[in-house]
Amino acid sequence: MAKDLDLITIGRSSVDLYGAQVGGRLEDMRSFEKYVGGSPTNMATGTARLGLKSALITRVGDEHMGRFLREELKREGVDTTGVVTDPERLTALVLLGIRDEDRFPLIFYREDCADMALCEADIDESFVARARAVVATGTHLSHPRTEAAVLKALELARRHGGRTALDIDYRPNLWGLAGHGAGEERFIASAAVTGKLQSTLHLFDLIVGTEEEFHIAGGSTDTIEALKAVRRVSGAVLVCKRGAAGAAAFEGAIPDSLDEGRTGPGFPIEVFNVLGAGDGFMSGLLKGWLDDEDWPTALKYANACGAFAVSRHGCTPAYPSLTELEFFLERGVKETALRKDPALEQIHWSTNRRGEWPVMRVFAFDHRIQMEDLEGADAEKIGRFKELCIEAVLSVQKGRAGYGLLCDGRLGRRALHRAAGEGLWIGRPVEWPGSRPLTLEPEIGPDFGGLAEWPAEHVVKCLCFCHPDDGAEIWARQEETVKRLFSAARRNRLEFLLEVIPSKVGPVDDGTSARIIRRFYDLGIYPDWWKLEPMVSEAGWREACAAIEEKDPHVRGIVVLGLDASEAALKASFASAARFPLVKGFAVGRTIFGDAARAYMKGEMTPEAAVTQMTDRFTRLCDLWDAARASASAEKSESIFGQHDAPNQ
Repeated sequence: MAKDLDLITIGRSSVDLYGAQVGGRLEDMRSFEKYVGGSPTNMATGTARLGLKSALITRVGDEHMGRFLREELKREGVDTTGVVTDPERLTALVLLGIRDEDRFPLIFYREDCADMALCEADIDESFVARARAVVATGTHLSHPRTEAAVLKALELARRHGGRTALDIDYRPNLWGLAGHGAGEERFIASAAVTGKLQSTLHLFDLIVGTEEEFHIAGGSTDTIEALKAVRRVSGAVLVCKRGAAGAAAFEGAIPDSLDEGRTGPGFPIEVFNVLGAGDGFMSGLLKGWLDDEDWPTALKYANACGAFAVSRHGCTPAYPSLTELEFFLERGVKETALRKDPALEQIHWSTNRRGEWPVMRVFAFDHRIQMEDLEGADAEKIGRFKELCIEAVLSVQKGRAGYGLLCDGRLGRRALHRAAGEGLWIGRPVEWPGSRPLTLEPEIGPDFGGLAEWPAEHVVKCLCFCHPDDGAEIWARQEETVKRLFSAARRNRLEFLLEVIPSKVGPVDDGTSARIIRRFYDLGIYPDWWKLEPMVSEAGWREACAAIEEKDPHVRGIVVLGLDASEAALKASFASAARFPLVKGFAVGRTIFGDAARAYMKGEMTPEAAVTQMTDRFTRLCDLWDAARASASAEKSESIFGQHDAPNQ
């Protein structure tokens, strides 16, 4: 069987609830951030980010947290074929905090949890045979049922020519040696645990652990003696993690000093959070090991990934993408607190975003003033109409990718709630309609704290009426608001769309939008999306796209706004914009809903007729965009084909 997976990890899978406040007791935490957790799950995600094809064998509950783990793993590119849904048990939870530089309290909620019900029947031979390696962790050797599942997976891996690796991952209280309040405890001597580990160590090609973890595996608190004890029962490569001193790999006999092992370069960084650092280290190590790099290179990857982990909040969210790792290794450390390095954080954010959006067909009904000004309109009727808009979106989408909406949270709250979980791109405006200089909706709050209440799938959309020739005072006021808003969006892990409409402020030419784009980038504002008005010429699109690509090669893309244009005008606009790959689609509103809204507000159109009309118009615009993109692609192909077939001069 073809090895189409690089590795399968097996074992713990939990939801980490991380205290958002730093420097206090876990008892005093006011809020928590929700992340993927559990060492094997962290490693599956960490290696996927580094470009490996990873998979996970575990169990999750048949509830919201189990679904969260499945969805996050899929977003990260992890194969979930081996993730079993347990109908009886709950997904494990872990509460964690950062007390200070040395204390990181955590509580495991794992009483009869789903992943500890993993059994031999969950291990499918054909699935294991697909992987080049199986990676186990020590916790699942602590119970006969889960141990049997792990041993079966290891035996099948070896039978089918796969490699095997162990992260010792010793947590005394998960072996029943410490109380619930001792989750932070890393070492308690136990002959029983040592015996259990040593009975399995011969099954591995690679064994990784801290000095304390090798102490439990080798049955000695002298690290060299412990390593020699492990070597007596296993021929695996042993990698001993030494904290700030880096790590050492031992391929053969254990020398008398850890300094004699194979090493890789370390990185002088500030330690902010040690939780999850070992899983980050292991992800980098597995990348080098499975790419058949030499040990200094593999350890360099591991040390770098561990450095990212200890410098950021959370476990899995801290791990780098391959692009980020390569950038870091080439450029080096500029700021020892890596989370405070703007260039690094921008790459981290932009290369680890949720999902892909290569096509954007967006129905924009975030309009507020335009609807409030309609005859017969009031807040309640506008809200009901926006619910009709979402019905039209869903009628066109039919569960397919590449569709979305723009809707506000003041008049369109129920429509926003209806859109949740439907696979739609959801943009939500924050600007007070028509404001110049820019001011925000009251729900955002004077400190922009309202964004903390937004779901993770909502995109912060901000419209700024600005022009390169604006005076210094208005630019200063608008820039300050956009800068604070962008920072607040990132702080709340929300994507940011910046819409600029210079034509409402002054005359425009081919370079107007490009000048505005560069100005915002120079302020350190990196929108995930740009929403731009149709350009007066293809040269305008070319200059705008060049400005964005020059400043941010990882940007999501551009969507074209409609400005209440006719379908004929939009067709021409789409034909021009679709020639530029950075333009992903459109976000059009009044062209779709304008007539229906006017009639509905006056009581001259039924809800059903309004939905039908908007569905038809949205469908036609989607078809126009798709046709424009197909035509542009065909023109490009013909051009390339013609160049290849051109006779030699």
